[in-house]
Amino acid sequence: MSSKATTTSAFFKAGNDFEKVQAARPDFKRDAEVTFSKPPSPNWKQGDGANDGGECLKKTHIEIDPYEEGRPASSNYKILISGMVPRPIALISTKSKDGKTCNLAPFSYSQVINHDPPLFAVGFVGSLESAKDTVKNLVETEECVINIISEHFVEAANATAINAPYGVSEWEVSGLHQAPSAVVQAARVKESILSIEGKLVETKEFESRQVPGKKTGVLAIIEGVRFWAREDAIDGEKSVIDLKVLKPISRLGGIQYGRTTDAIEIPRPNF
Repeated sequence: MSSKATTTSAFFKAGNDFEKVQAARPDFKRDAEVTFSKPPSPNWKQGDGANDGGECLKKTHIEIDPYEEGRPASSNYKILISGMVPRPIALISTKSKDGKTCNLAPFSYSQVINHDPPLFAVGFVGSLESAKDTVKNLVETEECVINIISEHFVEAANATAINAPYGVSEWEVSGLHQAPSAVVQAARVKESILSIEGKLVETKEFESRQVPGKKTGVLAIIEGVRFWAREDAIDGEKSVIDLKVLKPISRLGGIQYGRTTDAIEIPRPNF
């Protein structure tokens, strides 16, 4: 098994000189605090529009038909994952139906979509027929744990994206530790500040527009049945996670990740 990663998918490559480029970059500031700054236009009032003085209105846009002749699906993939950012990452742990193997993998086609009941949507590339480890386990057991990724284990979380064959545990590849769950069989990630035990509600499979009949994606709706929050990150009412403790990692385009170190607060308006 090689420890040198050069790709994140069939569509993105790090480049042959990536190690040289990486070495020239400044060191990661582990002690960087989350700070709150003023919004770009503190005196903005209703009707003011964009805060750049109209500069954005001088720019032109290019119309793109996702199904135009000759446009590969990879171009749609690239524009979506580089433009729809930042995206939360669901580091999903599952266990096989026979209980013999455990799987851990990250998915950035993910989001919370409801709170009563707590519901999460996760998108998986591929079909149910040729389901990869996580989807196979999720469909067969109808259980999983969604773990949120923080700065202190981003490298380990990234390692779980390795294209290991079914039955090979990403837990060992990553060095992350299993912690017992309360309701589901799959373990939660001990290093994760927030973990959600989940039960599968339903799945929906999608068909390619370019190759009729080919299944290209699966949407899973998952209900959160237990929350696990690290005690130094949760408030006394067990309601709010402290951003300064969570230090979440988000997914950007290509092999890029984002960290949240600068935030702004803008009150919601009343009509």
